[in-house]
Amino acid sequence: MSAGLKAALVAEAREAGFVSVGVCRPDAVPEAAGRLAAFVAAGRHGQMHWMAERMGWRGGPAALWPEARSVVMLADSYAPAHDPLEILARRDRGAVSVYAQGRDYHDVVKKRLKRVGRWLIAQVPGAEIKVFVDTAPVMEKPLAQAAGLGWQGKHTNLLSRDFGNWVFLGAIFTTLDLPVDAPEADHCGSCRACLDICPTAAFPAPWQLDARRCISYLTIEHSGPVDPDLRALMGNRIYGCDDCLAVCPWNKFAVAASDMRYHGDGGLRAPALADLAALDDGAFRVRFSGSPVKRIGRGRFVRNVCYAIGNSGNPALRPAVAALVRDDDPVVADAALWAMMRLS
Repeated sequence: MSAGLKAALVAEAREAGFVSVGVCRPDAVPEAAGRLAAFVAAGRHGQMHWMAERMGWRGGPAALWPEARSVVMLADSYAPAHDPLEILARRDRGAVSVYAQGRDYHDVVKKRLKRVGRWLIAQVPGAEIKVFVDTAPVMEKPLAQAAGLGWQGKHTNLLSRDFGNWVFLGAIFTTLDLPVDAPEADHCGSCRACLDICPTAAFPAPWQLDARRCISYLTIEHSGPVDPDLRALMGNRIYGCDDCLAVCPWNKFAVAASDMRYHGDGGLRAPALADLAALDDGAFRVRFSGSPVKRIGRGRFVRNVCYAIGNSGNPALRPAVAALVRDDDPVVADAALWAMMRLS
């Protein structure tokens, strides 16, 4: 396939709002399967059972769609205009991960991917594509490194000298045989900023993550009560955690978010914990309509809010959790009781 088509594809992707685009082969990450198997064998995936159940596809992109000849990887910036760590000092407020403060990125990124994909197949009659944004068994980060977008840092997230690490990744698998890009090399050097800032010591070693200790995992993927020793380390983080991303020095090159819908209206930048604790199921659904937060449900979210209130050190917040001690959800009730005891 001609280099001219590849150049036009890159131009189209940037026109659609992506900050970076590259191409690799579906079999470009042969080491991924072994790393994933070791991660699962060690139990570091926690309750994310879908990782174990779909390891065949996730570990080998070529198995997901055997007809694919190329993988187009694209990065979409959601870089914040403020310091995400400032909220951690406001203990009566909840810290929501930057990526979840606005519109659900799945909707925005997939729409852009489809635009680029439609353009691509229009150039070559008979070409086929499949687009993926996070919900399919695709190892986006290793593929993005193979496609030259950046490298997986010591915090395991993708980062780049050109745009930092505040990006969403999308993939277009295609039957077209496109020219590939050179993989990116690691540029972390001796830096340990992301490892040292982690509140729960979730990194057993550089480039390794134990999800069972990761606050993003605990607040989003983990169902049921959180280990009491970890609750106390979660602070006021109620949905996700940005610490390891926020301290990366390469963010000095961060590119402004391509779509302001990612930042929302500011209502989730510093929401009052007392207000969030009062949400019933209906109010929760209304408040988080169109937001990634909605997918974890009211019970898990209010559980997180109770932990944050318990960590606030502010006895004035006890009334906010008092009624939740008798909540119909036993996990919420347990979290509320824990918070009451912490503030007594």
